[in-house]
Amino acid sequence: MTEQSIPAARTPETPVNAARAEADGVSRRTLLGTAGATGLVLGAAGGAIGRATAPAQATPLTSVGSDRAMFHGKHQPGITEGLQACGHLVAFDLVAGAGRTEAAALLRRWSATAERLMAGEPAPHDDTAVARDAGPSSLTVTFGFGHDFFSRTGLEKQRPTALDPLPAFSSDRLDKARSDGHLFVQIGANDALVAFHALRAIQKDAGSVARVRWQMNGFNRTPGATAHPMTARNLMGQIDGTGNPKPTDAGFEQQIFVPASGEPAWMAHGSYAVVRRIRMLLDDWEKLSQTAQEQVIGRRKADGAPLTGGGETSPMELDKTDARGEYVIPLSAHARITRPDKNGGATMLRRPFSYHDGFDADGTPDAGLLFVCWQADPLRGFVPVQRKLDRGDALSRFIRHEASALFAVPGGASKGEYVGQRLLEG
Repeated sequence: MTEQSIPAARTPETPVNAARAEADGVSRRTLLGTAGATGLVLGAAGGAIGRATAPAQATPLTSVGSDRAMFHGKHQPGITEGLQACGHLVAFDLVAGAGRTEAAALLRRWSATAERLMAGEPAPHDDTAVARDAGPSSLTVTFGFGHDFFSRTGLEKQRPTALDPLPAFSSDRLDKARSDGHLFVQIGANDALVAFHALRAIQKDAGSVARVRWQMNGFNRTPGATAHPMTARNLMGQIDGTGNPKPTDAGFEQQIFVPASGEPAWMAHGSYAVVRRIRMLLDDWEKLSQTAQEQVIGRRKADGAPLTGGGETSPMELDKTDARGEYVIPLSAHARITRPDKNGGATMLRRPFSYHDGFDADGTPDAGLLFVCWQADPLRGFVPVQRKLDRGDALSRFIRHEASALFAVPGGASKGEYVGQRLLEG
């Protein structure tokens, strides 16, 4: 959890625009049953009212359902798009005996499936029809490779140095069974059935080549749920992600994506994803007064503005003191510690999901943040910030890092290519 937010290029919450949807016309996936059912009702009533009204057309998809992300491009989808309402993070391990050839065939299948599903079309084979009535719903499917994938496929010489294991942190309470993995898949959509449909299709495509190592399910606020677009809130009730870099910022590409001339060559235009399951100790957090919570974060809970005043995007006055001579934004405040200018310029693009996995036997909620951040080099992005947090973040008392993984996510596939082809066939 850091001070950075989702990019402004696509706002995290775009209100539903019914007029726009109507102007777009009836969706390709119009509900075929609607007109038929309406006709039956009107026909039965026709004798009573003397004349039958023409059957009503099916309602076209709203903008939430019809919005579409593109599979092919310079970068993979699911990195710079706005936060989606629901998502799945999944790691797979190759089975014994599966190597480079089998991995290439799997990525070819996965890419073909992702391209069709992101267009709102059925899976290439054995489609389950779970999302038959839906549009693309901003579905994105993103693929990456873990550290041990390279030794399993004989590609050790192509393993990036940036994929070296993350250092240990004092706040870690990591479950190895829910960490790492050979292959990474991130799925996001604005409809839960569309996201599950993609998850099921990807899992079925893995067949006998790869098995699920771990899976985590998350959610965010649904686009259009607020009166106006705004930065998301986390399960602590805090506006979370105000200072995220934006694609329009100077240096964004260099900070988030590997350059075309980067090493290894197959990672050109790719990025590195750090994935952390961060449990929030909500029972302890909610015992604090709102004032105490704001002191921990360094921002007002109501609107995300810094404690020194202004609005959400107002600059922090880090040197401002109160009548007692104490800093208005405490030295241990999370928002102060995570600022790039306090961490040697360390920058990452956060794109998380909240999660809730039920309750422990004593009633404690198992809930928190599925933290996902993107950067051109984790040693210059995530690592220095997390080390700083380790040394004195007031929020550390209320969170626990329970799982961790790092993945190399190659650049986007061109038309006719599959993701990772330059690595697996280079």
